[in-house]
Amino acid sequence: MIQRLTEMNLPRFPLLSDEEMMRLLKASQAGDAAARERLINCNLKLIFNLIQRFSHRGYELEDLFQIGTIGLIKAIDKFDFTFGVKFSTYAVPMIIGEIRRFLRDDHPIKVPRSYKELIYKINRSREQLAADLGRDPMISEIAKDVGVDIEAIVNALEAVQTPTSIYDTLYQDDSDPIYVLDQLSLEKDLDPAWFEKITLKSVLDQLPEREKKVLLMRFFEDKTQSEIAGLLHLSQVQISRIERAALHHLRQLLQVEPAQDAVNADSP
Repeated sequence: MIQRLTEMNLPRFPLLSDEEMMRLLKASQAGDAAARERLINCNLKLIFNLIQRFSHRGYELEDLFQIGTIGLIKAIDKFDFTFGVKFSTYAVPMIIGEIRRFLRDDHPIKVPRSYKELIYKINRSREQLAADLGRDPMISEIAKDVGVDIEAIVNALEAVQTPTSIYDTLYQDDSDPIYVLDQLSLEKDLDPAWFEKITLKSVLDQLPEREKKVLLMRFFEDKTQSEIAGLLHLSQVQISRIERAALHHLRQLLQVEPAQDAVNADSP
C-alpha cells in the first residue's frame, strides 16, 4: 500500500534549485553542518518516492526510509562535482544501492560469506555477459566465466532465495486471490477426519452439481486447482471461486442441520 508523506509524519521542505543545491553541497563538504542538514531535509521526498518500489518486500517503509537516508547522506558527502550531473541523478543509485544491500544482508536465512561472494561474482558476470552477448547468459556460460562448476552456481543461487509463504498471492483480480496454498496437493497419507466426521454424502448432495464436483476432486482425488481447471475447461480463477462458494454453502448447511435434527428428535 502506498503511503503519503503525511502518514509517515515527514516534515515538508521546499525543493531546492540546482544552484542552491550545488551551493549547499559545497558548503556541506566543507564542514557546514547546517547546510548538510538542509540538504537532507530537502531531499526526504526523493527517498520516500524511491522506497515505494520496495513496499512488497515485507519491511516497514519507515525502516527502509531510515536506510535510504543513510544512502542520501553518503551521496551528499561523496558527490563529485566533476561529473557534471544533477545531485538527484547521483543520489538515486546511492540510495537504492543502500536499500538493496540492507535487503541482501538482512536475508531471513543466514547465507555463508563464500556464497555471498560467489553471488556477487555471478551478478557481475551475468551483467557483463548479457552486454557482450546481447542476451541473457546460460548458467554454463556464467560458470565458465566465473571459474566454478554449474553445481556451485546453482547452490549459491538457491541459498539466497527468499522463502515463500504458502499464503503468498499468486494471482489477484477484483475478487478472491489465489494463494500458493491453492496450488499444492494435499498429502496422500493425511487423514481428512474433519471431512469424514460429518454426514458427508447427504450434505454434498445438496450442493449444486459443479460445486460438489469441485470439492470431490479437490479433497478426495487430491487435485490442485490448476488440474481441476484443465479437466473442467475453466480457468483457475473460476475454480477458486467455485471452491470458496462450495465451502461457504457447506458451512451454511452444517450449521442448519443440527437444528433440524433436534426438531426431528422432538417430533412424535
